[in-house]
Amino acid sequence: MAKILIADAFSSVGTELLQSTPGLEVQQVEKATEEELCRLVADVDAIIVRSATKITPRILEAATRCKLVGRAGIGVDNIAVPAASRRGVLVMNAPSGNSITTAEHAVSLLMSLARKIPQATASMRQGKWEKNRFMGMELFERTLGIVGLGNIGRIVAERARGLGMKVIALDPFMTPEAAAELGVELVDKDDLLRRSDAITIHAPLTNHTKNLFDAAAFEKMKRTALLINAARGGIIDEKALFDALSAKRIAGAALDVFEVEPTPADNPLLQLDNLICTPHLGASTNEAQDKVAIELAQQFADFFTTGTIRNAINLPAVRGGVPPQAQAYIQLGERLGRFHAQVFGGFTSVEVLYAGEAFADMPALPLVTSAVVQGLLEAALDVPVNLVNAPLLAAEHGIKVKESRTTAKGTFSSLVSIRLERGSEKSEAQATLFAHDDARLVALDGVRIECELAGRLLFITNEDKPGVIGNVGTVLGSSGINVARLAVGLSAPKKQAVALWNVDAPVTDAVLATVAKLPNVTSAKLVTL
Repeated sequence: MAKILIADAFSSVGTELLQSTPGLEVQQVEKATEEELCRLVADVDAIIVRSATKITPRILEAATRCKLVGRAGIGVDNIAVPAASRRGVLVMNAPSGNSITTAEHAVSLLMSLARKIPQATASMRQGKWEKNRFMGMELFERTLGIVGLGNIGRIVAERARGLGMKVIALDPFMTPEAAAELGVELVDKDDLLRRSDAITIHAPLTNHTKNLFDAAAFEKMKRTALLINAARGGIIDEKALFDALSAKRIAGAALDVFEVEPTPADNPLLQLDNLICTPHLGASTNEAQDKVAIELAQQFADFFTTGTIRNAINLPAVRGGVPPQAQAYIQLGERLGRFHAQVFGGFTSVEVLYAGEAFADMPALPLVTSAVVQGLLEAALDVPVNLVNAPLLAAEHGIKVKESRTTAKGTFSSLVSIRLERGSEKSEAQATLFAHDDARLVALDGVRIECELAGRLLFITNEDKPGVIGNVGTVLGSSGINVARLAVGLSAPKKQAVALWNVDAPVTDAVLATVAKLPNVTSAKLVTL
């Protein structure tokens, strides 16, 4: 008999599904403290939470029998996933149950903002009848720009087309052909900012999307434009948004998410008449809560009755029958993919090449390729990516994945290469294993460079001139950032150098901007592994 603890409010339909499954015993508790949960989890086989309860490393340490932790929703920020992985505990989520609800909320915010419904309601409650004050915008035949064509973005696109809107989108991980099948025109950022009458955000918060909408972006938007964010706080620079709304640089904004949540009552944005907001209500409908409960409950039931694993966040940590010799290459592939995506950006095709006898008879090689694709996609999509869903997500975005192998020997006994293409642009990154499980980058776009694929990496390209390393080191040192390792590579024909600084502390946007402006530096990016 497997015992499942539901540690949050959970829809009764999910609870009933679990209770009706033979071999499962269900216990439920709400608003338990960490101390209480440490006692309750001592004899459970699985734990279910929503957003209120945090599954901490201490709780996982106490849950000696636990095999599975699940979140009834998309985000798993309240679950200590690394700690769960170390203990061999599988972590699942329910990524699709609230997609429609979140998309509908974004559309509701758009329509409310376009017709100034909240402002008109507040005026009438003050006893006023200000019919001429609240002149709105008709959405029919207007252009909606969507940032991110994941599950939610696609639903929003469908709804917007039903309203008679023209839809354009920014998504560097989708091909124009795949977008066209959705009735959406794929554009670049500047085109989206310039053409959109309204923009709605449906992308994850990553190094590439943080402060995507800053002062420079607002300068490029129409003065009549509307901006909606029901995705993640931090994608919009709230200070820049305040300035843009105050100066009427854009017409209005609607926010369901904020940089800090709960957002402080003194947040100056809340005082503006041309901003409407809700307290992160994207998934807050009875239907969505029922759907995520059923989705997660069915996953739990399948896991304990048939061993089926779906929507696993940390599947690589629960490899089951994967041969030991392939496990290190799975980790190598995921890290190399994550590195290459952050350095190169969006792409439309992937080729993974394996060289060396180690890959000649490795039956788990497709899993290594899936790990590469996982690393490439996980920082770009609005749903969690793992070994199971990475190939499917790539196919949905029109990304072509090719795998090839050779036993030919080169400089290294085994070598994994990733070739990315985006239009006419191409990039290749190569990595190998040192001492069986030490993942090392050994070349990038033909430049030899040896760097451990781990931690925080400051990636810099610069002209091959004296003083660059000293200047960068001075900026980092004056900012209190310690440098653990430095790897340098040189392209002599191009007189260009590449440097990877492995740092022990976070690099702020301000520090990154300072480094990028140093003499002879051509680019500076932060890569997080």
